[in-house]
Amino acid sequence: MPTFRALFKSFYSLHRKTFTSTSTHASITAAHVKNQGVGRDRRHFKEPPSHDVYLSTKMISSHVENYRLADALHVFDETPLKDTVMWNLMIKGCVTCGNLDMGLRLFNEMPEKNVISWTTVINAFLNYGMIEEAKGFFRKMPVRDTASWNAMVHGFFVNRRVEEAIKLFEVMPDRNVISWTTMISGLDQYGRSDKALSYFVKMVGFGVKTTSNTFSCAITSCANVQDLCLGRQVHGHVLKLGYVSDMFITASLITFYANCKQIDECAKAFNEKFHPNVVVWTSLLTGYGANGKHENALRVFSNMIRLGIIPNQSSFTSALNSSREIEAFDWGKGIHCGALKMGLESDVFVGNSLVVLYTKCGNMLDGVAAFKEISDKNLVSWNSIIVGCGQHGQGEWALQFFTQMAKTGLNPDEITFTGLLNACSHSGMFQKGRHLFECLTRYSKVEVQIEHYACMVDILCRSGELDEAERLVKKMPMEANLSVWLALLSGCRGPQADMEIAERAAKRIFCIDPNCGAAYVLMSNIYASAGKWNEVARIRRKMKEVGTVKQPGYSEAFVCFG
Repeated sequence: MPTFRALFKSFYSLHRKTFTSTSTHASITAAHVKNQGVGRDRRHFKEPPSHDVYLSTKMISSHVENYRLADALHVFDETPLKDTVMWNLMIKGCVTCGNLDMGLRLFNEMPEKNVISWTTVINAFLNYGMIEEAKGFFRKMPVRDTASWNAMVHGFFVNRRVEEAIKLFEVMPDRNVISWTTMISGLDQYGRSDKALSYFVKMVGFGVKTTSNTFSCAITSCANVQDLCLGRQVHGHVLKLGYVSDMFITASLITFYANCKQIDECAKAFNEKFHPNVVVWTSLLTGYGANGKHENALRVFSNMIRLGIIPNQSSFTSALNSSREIEAFDWGKGIHCGALKMGLESDVFVGNSLVVLYTKCGNMLDGVAAFKEISDKNLVSWNSIIVGCGQHGQGEWALQFFTQMAKTGLNPDEITFTGLLNACSHSGMFQKGRHLFECLTRYSKVEVQIEHYACMVDILCRSGELDEAERLVKKMPMEANLSVWLALLSGCRGPQADMEIAERAAKRIFCIDPNCGAAYVLMSNIYASAGKWNEVARIRRKMKEVGTVKQPGYSEAFVCFG
């Protein structure tokens, strides 16, 4: 008789072969499905001696990953013995593939539901924005675990139900690190970073072990409220716990120090560990740009390329913005070439930056060409090209783009009308400017801003209507600021010069800013044009007394670096 050891060895060998055979079929099936070899995977499914649950589950998972819901349901229906894992997977698969009704039907047919089954359906409702249905299912759950509570809290945040998320979190019987991190991230996302940080402090006080994701969310909250003290403390914990190798934490730290204007600390955080990752490098690039260190930003971009770190749309956008700010247009053109090679010229963020870059340097044709390449134009795209046209006296172009924008169904905003009014002013289209301003005053979706009044004052002055311009300033619904009075004063120059209006405007300007150099220069020129040299001498003495000097003209040369 064979010994027990021999019997056990034989038994183990048999089952190992069976398991290996099943695993092989499952692996082949998964590989075929991922390669979309659907016909072949069906053939392999027919080969096993029985519909193995493990194999069927593997096939269903592969079909769902490729959004082949019909094939997944076929495998599910053909499997006679289904375990809970398979049922849950199939329900989730239906939801993933966009068939919520089928998922609910399977849930109702499921013989033995567990907490995962209920949570899967709750998540589905929340993802579809069906809040009340999710709340109803949550109340009916026979057993709730922490994951189901977390799902509800997260779902409330996703659907902008911030107060309900807070209330539910406060009554949770048990919280884990995911619960706390969900709260910190959710509150920060909706502009309540102070409250998010208060939850982080509570979490640490309760002794909950933080994860890298928690630290990243907390640092982001510190960045948004510019809490330098707490952010540095969090940074210290990150170093102590060895999370410095996490690229998302490093990126968050760089952004945090950039927001707090601690640009040297940005570089230190970046240099704590080398991350060959575009997110980290882009954070530094953007941080430098946000703090006016545009040469440094372009140097970072250059080093990215040199080290083979492929830039993304954010990298290109930040680099283009820095090129524009320091008028390094040759650099901007080079960056544009890189974006073209990567096929990003149609990206809305890259495209918008290109439009502003080219229009700022007066290259309207390239600006228009960049605008036309944008595949999905947003309001910023249209505003950028309209403002650019206005700045360079292309009023007709600006109005044509506005007409095209209206046809897309996009509503204009304050910036749109400012750009259009400027375009009319700089192009001598005074009647059209008047008409636009009248339309603006009747357009309920945009409130007339002080910038719009300044533009209209400029239009009236350029058309020689100085008295009407002064009347408009006096009847404005808000107090006129420096730009409005300067527009009126500037309009008093030239053939239509009006000394009385100019003096009244200058008096109001000096009440607002006694050291306004522009006003002194304008008044000096107006007096000189009228031959009032005593007044010119008086103005110049006054400029010396207050320490105001006329700035000389200059040109700037930028040396490109490697």
